[in-house]
Amino acid sequence: MNEKQKLSLFDFTMIVVGLVIGMGIFRTAATSAKYALNPSVYFSAWIAGGLIALCGALTYAEIGSRYPVTGGYYRIFSYAYHPSIAFAVNCIILISNAASLSGVALIGSGYISKVLFNKPASDVTIALIATSAIILFYGVNLLGLKMSAKTQNVLMVIKIGMILILVAALFFPGIHVSSIAGNQAVNHISNLDWIKSFGLSLIAVSFTYGGYQQTINFGSEVQKPSKNIPRGIFMGIAIIITLYLLVNLSYYTTIGFSRLQNEKEIASIVVGKMFGATGANIFSALLFLSVLAYVNVLLLSNPRVMFAMSEDGVLPSIFKKKSEKKEVLTVSLTIFSAMCIAILFFANTFDKILNFTIFLDSFGMAASAASIFWLRPKTKHLNGTGIYSMKLYPLLPIIFICAYIFVAISIAIQTPSTALTGIIVLAAFVVLYFIVHKNKTNNV
Repeated sequence: MNEKQKLSLFDFTMIVVGLVIGMGIFRTAATSAKYALNPSVYFSAWIAGGLIALCGALTYAEIGSRYPVTGGYYRIFSYAYHPSIAFAVNCIILISNAASLSGVALIGSGYISKVLFNKPASDVTIALIATSAIILFYGVNLLGLKMSAKTQNVLMVIKIGMILILVAALFFPGIHVSSIAGNQAVNHISNLDWIKSFGLSLIAVSFTYGGYQQTINFGSEVQKPSKNIPRGIFMGIAIIITLYLLVNLSYYTTIGFSRLQNEKEIASIVVGKMFGATGANIFSALLFLSVLAYVNVLLLSNPRVMFAMSEDGVLPSIFKKKSEKKEVLTVSLTIFSAMCIAILFFANTFDKILNFTIFLDSFGMAASAASIFWLRPKTKHLNGTGIYSMKLYPLLPIIFICAYIFVAISIAIQTPSTALTGIIVLAAFVVLYFIVHKNKTNNV
């Protein structure tokens, strides 16, 4: 690739920011606070989440430099591990994406339900609204319609604007709660209880910081990668940590820690205190619009992953089926949409979906990052050729892997059934690989 066509430092920094900042910050802060015994646990989890993301992004960037690959970070498994693991991770990533879509749809549905009903809606009602959104865009995609890149960019600007509005609440001292009345929490806790609380709080934080793993796709497409990749990641993660901490500080000072632990649609409460009920309703409507864009993007992208897996012979050939007129991947789109709705009915609250998603991600994140220990010796001939090699190796990947093992253990302690389901799903896909592979061998 021509050097002029490669990503500049600014381009790469903005990509890092765009990959991470999503819809989670409008909901996960409440979930994180609910499990934090005091504000020190809460803010420590958000700072730690950013540092973990930094370690992960630098690790994935080196993996991408040493093994440039198109199509997602999961492909590293095909190179570094047994094909059965690659197949299983391919599949759990799809399930995790479906769960993420369902979780984000629930976030938006929770906000818009307050506008529609002028009061908090039941979990079932919110799940039905989320289901309706998925069905709506399933129909849109069946018609072959696509949201343009310009529309997506406009919605990204709206999302950043909403975050800045929340940060602006810090400059409205008249709406802040008193430190005594609004921020009471348990002050004297044991070290073990602090660690347990920290782990549970970190689950929601991990969801909010997700996305940086996609830096694996840009290792060979950045100008002067040995310098610009670490700089771009450091600056991008620094921007994200700053924005997230400012938003959380805004929540904390505006509605208080006690209320933060017991509310769900916290962002609309902050905006309501700033601009009244009308402002809160407009904010909720814009947030729901952003959620619909996210739903649409995942319904566009994930069936194409299933199509690629089918082309590679990993999934049955029926997943390649397209409609003749619209060139729509009808089977893949239908199955992925059904997965999203099934997860909504399986776990119709955001917290349950959150744990399921992060538990699946924890395995994929830890195992994919660990491939750097195998990849470095295999690609030592690339050292000194201008590729990116992280400093503080092997400390950074070890911190990252241990962090996700800690998160997985926290989920297993909190919701053993969710962890068991995740393990069964992963094992089932490994077994399925050997069954399919055996049948192919017998048919040759």
